[in-house]
Amino acid sequence: MYHDHARHLENCPALVLNADYTPLSYYPLSLWNWQTAVKAMFLERVDVVAHYEREVHSPSAALKLPSVIALRQYVKPSEYPAFTRFNLFLRDKFACVYCGDTKDLTFDHVIPRAQGGRTSWENVATACAPCNLKKGGRTPRQAQMPIFGGEPIRPTSWQLQDHGRAFPPGHLHESWHDYLYWDVELDP
Repeated sequence: MYHDHARHLENCPALVLNADYTPLSYYPLSLWNWQTAVKAMFLERVDVVAHYEREVHSPSAALKLPSVIALRQYVKPSEYPAFTRFNLFLRDKFACVYCGDTKDLTFDHVIPRAQGGRTSWENVATACAPCNLKKGGRTPRQAQMPIFGGEPIRPTSWQLQDHGRAFPPGHLHESWHDYLYWDVELDP
C-alpha cells in the first residue's frame, strides 16, 4: 500500500517559478518532485502559489502538496545556453534544416570538418539521417541543399525558451495555466 501511495505522489510535481513568477524553464518545463518542493518550503526558499488537493501526513500534521512554487530569490538565467545535442535540436525546432523532417534526427556540420568546419553553434545544424547522408562531406551549396531558415546561429537562452513554448508537455496541471504561455491554439 505504501508503494502505491508513494507512486501516486510522484504524479504531483511542483511548477517552479522564478521570483518574477515566470517559469525557470519552459523546455524542459521547470518541475520539482514533491519532496524537493516541500523541503524548499520548510527552508523558506520558496513561496507556495497553489496547492494540489493531495496531502502528506506526519504523526502530528497534514500538509497540502504545492503545485506551483515561486523562488524567493531571483535566479538570473545565463545569457547563452550550453552547446548540447538537445539544445541544438531545440534551436532547430526538432526538425531537419534541409527537408523539415522530424524523424531520425542527428546533427550535421554545415561546413564539413574535412573542409575546416568546426563543431560550434554557428556550424552545426539538425539534420535527418537521409539528408545528412545525401549531403555527405560537402557544403550545402555544393550539395545543392539550402538551409531553411538561414545559417545556424548561437542562440540566447531566451530564444531557446521561446522555441520551447512550441512543445508543451503532455500533461499540464490546471493550477499551472496562469503561469505558462504556450504556442498552442486556445479553446474557443
